[in-house]
Amino acid sequence: MIRVLFVCLGNICRSPMAEAVLRHQAAEAGLDEFIQVDSAGTGDWHIGKPPHEGTRMLLDGLGIRHEGMKARQVTAGDLDSFDYVICMDASNERNVRALREAAGSARLFRFMELVEGRQGEDVPDPYYTGNFQEVYDLVHTGCRALLAQIMRDHHLGRA
Repeated sequence: MIRVLFVCLGNICRSPMAEAVLRHQAAEAGLDEFIQVDSAGTGDWHIGKPPHEGTRMLLDGLGIRHEGMKARQVTAGDLDSFDYVICMDASNERNVRALREAAGSARLFRFMELVEGRQGEDVPDPYYTGNFQEVYDLVHTGCRALLAQIMRDHHLGRA
């Protein structure tokens, strides 16, 4: 089983959107039995809450399932139990790297490294901007690239 964790600040907008999108794309590719996806936040403000209404509405409109998702906080143990830990912005990456000092074998990088021509940028936080469609467009593109990378890394079908 290949395990992927997306990390953002509160785990209600960007990272659960990426979790739902990658799950959906993996299922479409027939790889949902091989890839497990989760998300977490660096902060603890929203623990136990479902994704933000804007994320849920956008996913619902696209037929992408998100039922049962609840916000949680990233832990040092996640860095050992996941193969890929993907942070949505530089601040999240710094916080996760600080956890990594104690533990971690996961491949850790920033989400926008997956989006051609946008490396080094952050995924905008729609909690503040309200632009859930812009975030979805980036997440959709980045998750496609991630799925292709996972397929290459683990020799799963065609990449």
